[in-house]
Amino acid sequence: MIRRTLLALLAALLFAGAAVPAHAAGYRYWSFWDRDGSRWVYATQGPATARPSDGDVQGFRFAVSEDSQDADQPRGTADFAAICADTPARQGKKRVALVLDFGTPADAPSGETPPPARRVCASVPDDATTAEALATVAKPLRYDTNALLCAIAGYPRQGCGEQVSAGDTSPEGERKDTGSGPSLGLIGGIGVVVLLGAAALWQARRRA
Repeated sequence: MIRRTLLALLAALLFAGAAVPAHAAGYRYWSFWDRDGSRWVYATQGPATARPSDGDVQGFRFAVSEDSQDADQPRGTADFAAICADTPARQGKKRVALVLDFGTPADAPSGETPPPARRVCASVPDDATTAEALATVAKPLRYDTNALLCAIAGYPRQGCGEQVSAGDTSPEGERKDTGSGPSLGLIGGIGVVVLLGAAALWQARRRA
């Protein structure tokens, strides 16, 4: 009887532990996107090497993401005609519409608040890269030693691609680093089962 009770308790604890999702590791960074018709496509080049054409729409989104498949897309409308309506075409220049989404408070580094989203039209030389277009409308930009884009328009003030725990949010809205091992409740529960099992064994030996 005692053995059946212990086995049932252990199974319940293991089930409870399995029901707690593991925290997937993510990274806080600016993702880069190309507009393809009515949808966003994760860019296959970095902004320092991509050379958009006149009439292109490109986007940047600051968020915590695990990888390109999980990355959050820029939000809101992304229409070239609307964004560049007040920027006339000029000889030797191209116009690139840029959508800058600074993300949500949950994705912001501690103590920082994301600025409102921007939709700006960059008029740059025909051979300009996306990074050069971005520099004309959203300074200051910040890069790390590996040329990773860390900040647009000064946001965020510090940090660059740091690892955080995706899905875990503090009361201030900041995602926190947490482990992905078994919960303390599960470990404690298994400890109780072990103690109960030892007590049952001791009692059985006394009766024998």
